[in-house]
Amino acid sequence: MKTLLLKKEEVSRLINMQEVIDSVEEAYKAFNSGQVEQPDYLGIHLPSPRGEIDFKLCYFSENEMISMKSSSGGFNDNPTAYGVPSGMGTILLFDARTGGLACVMDGSLITGLRTGAAGAVSVKLLARKDARKITSIGTGNQARMQIRAINEVMKIQEIHAWDSSPESLAKYKSDIEREFGTPVKAAKSKQEAVEQADILVTTTRGKGSLVEAAWVRPGTHIVAIGTDQKGKQELDPEIFRNAKIVNDSLSQCTEKGETWHPLNKNIITRNDIHAEIGEILLGKKLGREDEEEITIFDSTGMAIQDNATASKIYQNAVEQGLGTYFAFFEK
Repeated sequence: MKTLLLKKEEVSRLINMQEVIDSVEEAYKAFNSGQVEQPDYLGIHLPSPRGEIDFKLCYFSENEMISMKSSSGGFNDNPTAYGVPSGMGTILLFDARTGGLACVMDGSLITGLRTGAAGAVSVKLLARKDARKITSIGTGNQARMQIRAINEVMKIQEIHAWDSSPESLAKYKSDIEREFGTPVKAAKSKQEAVEQADILVTTTRGKGSLVEAAWVRPGTHIVAIGTDQKGKQELDPEIFRNAKIVNDSLSQCTEKGETWHPLNKNIITRNDIHAEIGEILLGKKLGREDEEEITIFDSTGMAIQDNATASKIYQNAVEQGLGTYFAFFEK
């Protein structure tokens, strides 16, 4: 048996953002259709100045693939001390029919792409149809990915952005305006940025409330990306009190997502969570129902997203003859 090796540059050539959005939609529907086995993911937190490594595992019966992804982040000394990125990822794809390793691919790009696509899927289902202005709290790589993905599903008129780092904010403004030609307004405060939002995207690694409930206008759709582990937080829990709450995974979001915070403070109960996003895609639950409701998509990230996206990349690689094969053993 031979195993396909795909490097980061090859992965980037093998999929586009619309294909990722389609794969993520497929993943969400599969998750709520009994086609997925997805154990709780594991995380290892290492002593400072090192960061964390997460491991996510998934079996998807439709494509007969088992995926396993390692994803690291917060290793801030890496670029200067070791000459490697502060966050890295690797995905292994196993053929579920044999248990054999079918593909090893760089996973750092996939994580960014599928997380961006998740936000775009939520915008399609939960944002107002006349939404035109996006606010980004946080201006790192994922903030850019969110814009790239959301740009596929709606016309973005303007972007308001805030970051605790003026240098990062300035670079984000320059990069986004050059890539999309969409004006970016650098906000002087978080409140100023949030009050402009039709769609609010939070992509920080925050450890406290960054967005206050009083700042969020009726009709806003919130894409909450940054909270995927206990100890992280971006939103004032009061925002959830009268909002329509949608999770990617109810079990994950109530244990380690943004949704945990209002639950912990008894602001909401589990019964107040409207749906998992796959249920809306399948037509089991409704999306946005009126122009005034505040909608929240709490995205903790799921292994099935990696599985569906990586499997599409693997399929494209085989069809295009891209990548390098190697064998651990010969029959």
